[in-house]
Amino acid sequence: MPLSEYEQRVLAQMEQQLRDADPKLAQSLNTRGRVDVARLSVGLIIGFVGLGMLVAGVATTYVWLGILGFVAMLGGALYASSGTKAARNSAAKGKGRTGSASSFMKRQQERWDKREGE
Repeated sequence: MPLSEYEQRVLAQMEQQLRDADPKLAQSLNTRGRVDVARLSVGLIIGFVGLGMLVAGVATTYVWLGILGFVAMLGGALYASSGTKAARNSAAKGKGRTGSASSFMKRQQERWDKREGE
């Protein structure tokens, strides 16, 4: 059920007050991360290979193989969970926003200003 025009206006005012009161919180809530499927897949494969090495190391007398398997499992888990696309993009650009996000916000601001003028 869509919000009424009044409810949309009140919600937009509340959002603006939140942005003004605590910009860091608003920015952290605004950035949504997407899962990088390729990174997750590679990390899982490395983790499963490490698990196999760990089991093989425990089953045999090769302790070094078990240790290497554990390190591989840990590395795979860290690689898979090391970041989302949004976090890596914002770190690479130095800012938290991409061009499309800022143009979206500009359009929304223009629509809001247009409504206020009526």
